[in-house]
Amino acid sequence: MKQMKENCRPGPECNNALASVGDALYVIGGKWKLRIIIALSEGGLRFNDLQRKVEGISARVLSNELKDLELNGFVQRTVYAKETPVLVEYEVTDYADTLGEVVRALHDWGQMHRRNIMERSRKKRSLPA
Repeated sequence: MKQMKENCRPGPECNNALASVGDALYVIGGKWKLRIIIALSEGGLRFNDLQRKVEGISARVLSNELKDLELNGFVQRTVYAKETPVLVEYEVTDYADTLGEVVRALHDWGQMHRRNIMERSRKKRSLPA
């Protein structure tokens, strides 16, 4: 937080940072959007395959999240109408690649945070009561 305080003094720069982060969180925030993008980054998937890959997501939530991701240009939906039954496949767009650094940073931070929590938990268990 010390570095954030130094970089974000009251005024236009801090307001800009607040607005930019707010915009980013609005588009990719929540429990599922980045997980869906990561699942699709290995290649296109049909709806049910994607639902199995993103464990715990309901069909209704997945459908809504895919619509939002498509609207914002991260996911492309392709309908193969000549197939019987009709085949629908979802894949990430080139624009989704712009999230690479964000995903890597969140991945690294998540691993560090998990280690931190586990270490704190071990210390608490080892303290005498």
